Amino acid sequence: MVSGIVTALLLLAFVLGAFWLFVLRRASDFDRIARLPLEDHTPEDRP
Repeated sequence: MVSGIVTALLLLAFVLGAFWLFVLRRASDFDRIARLPLEDHTPEDRP
């Protein structure tokens, strides 16, 4: 009985965390971060 309650609470915490991460955070932040590896940030003095 107790293990079922703990499992349900952990599942609820996971779902709420995923909701907060993917829905409440701005999508533009994720888009900006996703483009970082593709941007060229080489210094001007390097060939």
